[in-house]
Parts: sequence; C-alpha cells; structure tokens
Amino acid sequence: MADESVLIGPAPAAQSYLLADKIVEAVRQTGAEAVHPGFGFLSENAGFARRLRDEGIAFIGPNPEAIDAMGDKISSKKLAAAAGVSTVPGHMGLIETTEEAVRIANEIGYPIMIKASAGGGGKGIRVAHSDADMAEGFAAVKAEALNAFGDDRVFLEKFIIDPRHIEIQVMGDKHGHVVHLFERECSIQRRNQKVIEEAPSPLLDQATRDAMGAQAVALARAVNYDSAGTVEFVAGQDKSFYFLEMNTRLQVEHPVTELITGVDLVEQMIRSAAGEKMAFGQDDLAINGWAIESRIYAEDPYRGFLPSIGRLVRYEQPEEGDQGAYTVRNDSGVREGDEISMFYDPMIAKLCAWGETRDAAVDGMARALEDTHIQGVGHNIPFLAAVMDQPRFRSGNISTSYIKDEFPDGFHGLLPDRRQTDILIASAAAMNEIAAEASGDPSGRTDWIVLIATGSSAGEAHGVSLSYDDDEALTLDLAGEDRALQLSDIEWRPGLAQFRAVLDGVPFTAEVARVADGFPAVAALYARLPEKVPADTSKLIQSPMPGLVVSIPVTVGQEVKTGETVAIIEAMKMQNILKAERDGVVKAVSAAAGDPVAADDVLVEFE
Repeated sequence: MADESVLIGPAPAAQSYLLADKIVEAVRQTGAEAVHPGFGFLSENAGFARRLRDEGIAFIGPNPEAIDAMGDKISSKKLAAAAGVSTVPGHMGLIETTEEAVRIANEIGYPIMIKASAGGGGKGIRVAHSDADMAEGFAAVKAEALNAFGDDRVFLEKFIIDPRHIEIQVMGDKHGHVVHLFERECSIQRRNQKVIEEAPSPLLDQATRDAMGAQAVALARAVNYDSAGTVEFVAGQDKSFYFLEMNTRLQVEHPVTELITGVDLVEQMIRSAAGEKMAFGQDDLAINGWAIESRIYAEDPYRGFLPSIGRLVRYEQPEEGDQGAYTVRNDSGVREGDEISMFYDPMIAKLCAWGETRDAAVDGMARALEDTHIQGVGHNIPFLAAVMDQPRFRSGNISTSYIKDEFPDGFHGLLPDRRQTDILIASAAAMNEIAAEASGDPSGRTDWIVLIATGSSAGEAHGVSLSYDDDEALTLDLAGEDRALQLSDIEWRPGLAQFRAVLDGVPFTAEVARVADGFPAVAALYARLPEKVPADTSKLIQSPMPGLVVSIPVTVGQEVKTGETVAIIEAMKMQNILKAERDGVVKAVSAAAGDPVAADDVLVEFE
C-alpha cells in the first residue's frame, strides 16, 4: 500500500534494518517527515529516536528518555518497584560471566528465566532448571541478544509456575495525559513467542483489571511516557500479578485492543507524535465485546513448530468485515506469490475475530481459520483451528504452558468429531455429484460409498444416497444410520481448493483436493501397501529447518556424550541448539559456520 519504497540493503537485518544511517538516508530521499519504526528492529532503540530528533524527523513512538527508562528491562524493573508496581523476584544487575549467572541462580532458586535486557518479541529468552541449563542458556541468550539487538546484556528472574501472560495497553500524549486501554491475554505461546491473544482476559475480574491498569498508568507517568506502549505482567491463576517488562512500541497484537475499544492505536501514535492532545480520557473508554487474534506463522506444527520457508503458491484470505455473528479483521504483510525467507519473523498474517461474547469470538475465529487457504509453505492453521475446538481453551483455563500441557508429544492433529466426520462425508459426496454433472456423467447414479481415510474412523465405509429436496438443496441419506444430511448454499466447482457449504443450517469450509491416482479402487489398493519403514537416522544430526550454521563445535574423531551440543542453527532470528541423542564418535562434519542449510541436511554423522 506504500507509494514509494527504498532499498536499504541486503536481507540480513544487521546490514539493513538495524542501520540508522540507511533509514535516515531513505527519509531524505523521499522527503518524509516522520518514521514509524514498526514492531521490531529499531522500534525500541533510544539512540535511533534521538538520531531522528537531531535530524528534525519525527519519531512515531515514545520520547527517547522514556525508551531508555523502560526499554531496558533491568532499569525498568527498578523504576517499577519505585513506582509501587508489583515485581518478580530476580537479579536486576548486569551479569558478566556464566559462573556468576550460576551462582545468582542458586541464590534465587530454580526455575530461572534468562532474559536479554534489550530483548523483545520472544527473542533472547531461556528457562533454566539446573546449573547445566543455566550455563548453556546464558551463553545462548547473550549470543541471540547481540545478534538481534546489538546488546548482549542479560538478567535473571524467578520463573512463575503455571503463569499467565497478561499485558496492559497504555497511551500517552506530549501533554502529560496517560490512559490504559485495558488488557490482553497472551498466554498461548510456543518458544516464548505469542501465538493466540485475546482481549479482555478471561481470568481478570474488574477489581484486578483496575489495579493492573492503575499500576501501568502510574509507571508510564513516572517516566513521562507518550505514544503507545505495553506494560506486561505475569499473573498467577489466583489473580496475583507481577511486572514483567514494558514494550516501548506498538505490539503485534494491538488489533484486539482496537476491536474492543474502537480506538485506532496507530492513529493515536501519529497524533501524539504530531503534538496533539489526547481527545479522550480514561472515563471515555469501555470494553465492548471480545476479540481474538491468531498469528498465522510459516512453521510446521507437526515438527515442533519449526520455521518453514518457501513461496506462497496460494494464499486465500477470509472475507473481512461483519459476518453476522462475528467480525473478521486480517492484518497481512504478504501476497500470493511472495517468498517467506529465513531472515525474518515467520509471521504471515494476524487473523482477528470479534464477537459480542468470548464464545462468539472463538466460533468466529474457527470459521475464519477454515476460510484461510495456504499452499507452498508449512503453516500452523491446523494447530490454531485445533485450539479453537478444545474444551480447555473454550473454558478460558489457560496458561503459558498450554501447548506443552495439551500436546506433550507434539502436535499431530486432532481426531475429527461427529460433525467433522459428517463434513468429510458430505463434502466428498457432494463434490463427486457436482463433478459428475460438470462432466456430463450419463449414469445418473445416486448411491455412493465414502471411505474415511484418517482419524478414529479410518477405513470406515459410509454408504450415501443422494437426492434433492423441494428447495433444490442436496440431501444425503447415510445408509444404515437412518440419518439425513442437508447441504445448501454450496460454493465449489472442480479445481477449487476450498469447498464451502451449509450443513444442517451451519456453514463450514473444507480444504479439498482430488486424489491424484483417481478413485474408488485406489483406496483399497493403498490399504494393501506395506507400511513404509523410515530410514535409520540415529547416527545423523540433521538440520531441522532451513537456516544458517552458527557453529559446529565438534570435530572428526571427537567423542560426544548424550546431550552435548553438536550444532547451532539460526533461522528467522532464533538460534536453535542441536544436541546429541546418543553417545558416539564423530565420523564426518558436513557443514561449517556461515553455511546455508536446508531442512534435513546432514550436519554431523557418527560412527
């Protein structure tokens, strides 16, 4: 949607987006008056904000003094404590060595969160449960922090068991006015990065909400904060809460706050940067309905949410706006045909649904996810859709360990329930009927067999009889089950990847594809094939994702023990430590630091 674009350098952020000189030069080339720094890179860099101020360029964000005070997680905790904000026990001073980190961790008591002082977006975070974890994690966090933020300072804090991540949105102007726009619950996370967010939180009552909001505003006022910012808290299931950090920028999940308050946060940031007074006060703000955001990532949930790269061959988005019982908003930064590269965050889109109640918002999100179709890269839509269907999520009883608790062995999909099985049967039968009509099939056949190939019904054959009712809607009678499925408002023709229809009065969307080998005899033939035995990779260390090799700290002939680090791979701004799963002697090393690798490339081989 931009009118102009300026090339600021190569893809690696350290050669482009992290260089203030490049951005200032782009401003000069275009004659721009202001810079909105976005969600990452230099958005919380006080030096960059000062540079723009010195150059006479408006920074659409807080003043650099507030960024200094709040952007540094160590100083912000000290300021928060002084302002009367509840804080988590920890060590706020700088830690220079691994040995010092281990000693302090023992004083605080495990588990310990290791965090980059200048971090954000889930980068530069590890949880240590032992001295060994601390020694390894401390070095990794320092390396990640230096690479992502140009600042390797690290601090430690107590890790709260079974916590919830709840944050308060604040907004200020340059005239001393500060308000909060209520809370967002961001507890559904993987690798310390948010996946699903909602506003308001299902945990909070009004008294707790008011207390958290008041503390967030008090902290913002203490540092003369202006523009949009977020005060993050870790909350116990008992509604206790502790200050975690302040993000001195716009949050990725800001749309859910906008949907429940009607306030455009980016507009308010621009007005604040222009020196305008805020046109509303705290008493003018209220919560209206419920909103949920799902972050659609280019990652494979079936392989531990590892990043996926490639080209978006197909990208069909749901219809935005009022859909009756719910409203859809989709903030997307990519188009069909774009490439998802290894250099940046794997986010494809932020899909949001608003409803008058939480149940309505969840139902709306489930439908919007159904209506999203992506081909070309691995993506997490199946996982997001599964969460929307889970009774625990619908109950609001969540925590930051939700994914680990609910999918302890990884995500492998969920078995279809009765309605989903009906959708499979109805879709297959209806598509076959439509395809037959389109091809001029002269048989007029109305009886078919639908074979379910997956889930708890795998291998089951369902007899289906087709007919049309008085309204010309397709009726499917399930032989032997004394059930009739009514299909109407069908939107599909051969070749389309999505089948939309209304089943027994409830709309649905199914992702569909014709079996390449044809049917129906193929299903029986597949059933006879011997199960493929996976290749023996027990002696190999393979790259789990496309990325760049940071280091391979082993050499040919070296003895390696189980659990030792054998490779570090960087992808999408995260460092991934690969460890030996068995004792062995290194037979071959197939890559070196700086090499690009693809998923499943062999890095190290054992004898």
